[in-house]
Amino acid sequence: MNAEKKRQPNLEKSLGDLEKIVEQLEDGDLSLEQALKQFEKGIKLSRDCQTALQAAEQRVQLLTGGKLEDFDSETEDQ
Repeated sequence: MNAEKKRQPNLEKSLGDLEKIVEQLEDGDLSLEQALKQFEKGIKLSRDCQTALQAAEQRVQLLTGGKLEDFDSETEDQ
């Protein structure tokens, strides 16, 4: 289990890092080579975030027995 946790990215940290990269790229102060490296890092972080979100969604579906629509309708009634 510990090895699995180490492999999974920390979503909040990854999102924060991704935001910093976007800011750097938007500032336009990076050389082309630096910008490409940051862009590549951003793509990897984006994919890691997507993977983490998909894993969380699968876990929620597992915990709710795959009945997300029932869960949504219960919250609307309250």
